[in-house]
Amino acid sequence: MTADKTETILPRRSSRAATLPAARTLPPSLAGDRSLPYPAISRELAELRHEIPGVHGCVLGGVDGLLITHNLQNEVDPNDLAALAATTFGLGRQVGMRLGQGDFQQSTVRNQGGYLSVYAVSEQALLAVIGTDAVNVARLHLHAPGVAGRIAALLTRVPTQA
Repeated sequence: MTADKTETILPRRSSRAATLPAARTLPPSLAGDRSLPYPAISRELAELRHEIPGVHGCVLGGVDGLLITHNLQNEVDPNDLAALAATTFGLGRQVGMRLGQGDFQQSTVRNQGGYLSVYAVSEQALLAVIGTDAVNVARLHLHAPGVAGRIAALLTRVPTQA
């Protein structure tokens, strides 16, 4: 007996003209900027960590992936977390552009043992919050944008490096 050889032709995706926006230039990095108000930023990060049970700590990083400051209370490398926050920002930014939904605001990744939430602070900075699986994410989403806004206000008072 011979098998009937029928080929199924799969539809192909047709190419279309790319309508991507022009590449934007990144502002100067805030990493290592000694004029930043680190004590005030640290107070904001500590408030968030103490206000929300289950938060292990926060990282303030640049959109370039460089660490600005942190208050992590576990073995996670803050430099790695700053880079992951920037990666999350980049993906969220692309999704927003492709779907016509505007600028990146926030993204949360849930894993088996916890959460990573990344919030836009300014054009230069991101707030990354790491927490256990027991963290109240809704409460985090209520408090973190306010902290990000206050940090943004602190950063706008700082002259940028040339």
